Amino acid sequence: MPKKGGKGADRGKEEHALCKRTKVEAGCPLSPVIYDSPASVFESLIFPIKEEEFFREYWEQKPLLLQREDPSVAAYYQSLFQLTDLKELCSQGLYYGRDVNICRCVNGKKKVLNKDGKVSYLQLKKDFDQKKATIQFHQPQRFKDELWRIQEKLECYFGSLVGSNVYITPQEAQGLPPHYDDVEVFILQLEGEKHWRLYKPTVPLAREYSVESEDRIGNPTHEFTLKPGDLLYFPRGTIHQADTPPGVSYSTHVTISTYQNNSWGDFLLDVIPGLVFDTAKEDTELRTSIPRQLLMQVDIADSTRRLSSFLRSLADRLENTKELRSSDMKKDFVLNRLPPFLGNSTGPLTPGGKLPKLDSRIRLQFKDHAIITVEPDQENSDECRKEMIYVYHSLKNSREMHMMGNEEEDASEDGAETHGLRFPLSHVDALKQIWTSATVCVKELRISSDAEKENLVLSLWTECLIEVI
Repeated sequence: MPKKGGKGADRGKEEHALCKRTKVEAGCPLSPVIYDSPASVFESLIFPIKEEEFFREYWEQKPLLLQREDPSVAAYYQSLFQLTDLKELCSQGLYYGRDVNICRCVNGKKKVLNKDGKVSYLQLKKDFDQKKATIQFHQPQRFKDELWRIQEKLECYFGSLVGSNVYITPQEAQGLPPHYDDVEVFILQLEGEKHWRLYKPTVPLAREYSVESEDRIGNPTHEFTLKPGDLLYFPRGTIHQADTPPGVSYSTHVTISTYQNNSWGDFLLDVIPGLVFDTAKEDTELRTSIPRQLLMQVDIADSTRRLSSFLRSLADRLENTKELRSSDMKKDFVLNRLPPFLGNSTGPLTPGGKLPKLDSRIRLQFKDHAIITVEPDQENSDECRKEMIYVYHSLKNSREMHMMGNEEEDASEDGAETHGLRFPLSHVDALKQIWTSATVCVKELRISSDAEKENLVLSLWTECLIEVI
């Protein structure tokens, strides 16, 4: 799953020049992945299948197996993560549970063999060699630049968080029992070979992870062996298990996953509260009290009929609504996704180039990494809080905490900035101008005063969201 700022090759060079970072890891074999755009990254991963065919025939419907037998693709896949990388990574201070799990499938159940505290490479290798344990490495994009690059682009492509895990399994061993996941899964075989069995889902498009017993899943619908350079996709809910076959010293694959809690049901849960809140401002019926003791009753048939009537009214209002207020999904995605990958550089972004003035022509940078929302004023604790515009972006997100589950909590605890840029509601049209135009002149922005125009673009420039051209 690729990641990188910018809209194209030339654009990426310009942004790299304007927003500086420091140098990181060396290059890898010639990449078969085309980084011109998020779409080109995804298309090159599923090559030779076309994007349109993939979403028409496979996405959320059935598995796709691509067995390539291409040495150049195999060499590139191997460069993404190797067994030999573990020794150096362990020296960086990995911890059991957080960064690495050691596990085996024993009698249809997952047996975790983790120790306490820091991971010792010698102990890791001992468990791998002697106990036939699988090494599960969590979120390797935190350490491996090429995976960061891939996953960052895929987050732009899907508009959803993209995580990954590496699995290294010794000969004639299996790490996990038959199970299904709550994510769309892309398997890239990196080293060795892996024997896979897929089964018909018991819960199509599942919303949670679950282990399934052998006697319940029946016979495999698909059975095959992945070799380096091969790719496998299957939808969430697909029951699967995999083992390293005899004669193969070990197998390494990376599982790239996305679309967790990203269904229409999740979206409805997210937008309905805002829709009800806005509708209640205008609809007196929604502001009337619920019946006395309703919350104490067992039979609420009369109330469900009333609720059905309200839902029909909300549906009618929805038909004529141009904008929906997202409660959490948009913000959670932007605040927890990967920062842009900017080539051979790292560290926090800093603004560069010309300072924007009233007569400057500007353009938006990193559009895929920023959103505009309308929310109650976070800096005002009064009961009647006025609405403000917030611009959230991922340019300063922590790569090291990506998909680790506690970045937003830590930010809230230590008082770090979590709400991005804040503007009056009167700035919404000007922001939309910047977001929808290829370029725009500052003095043409639809705000009443020149001072407000300059303050708006200076705020965006300070966050590296615009550049002067």
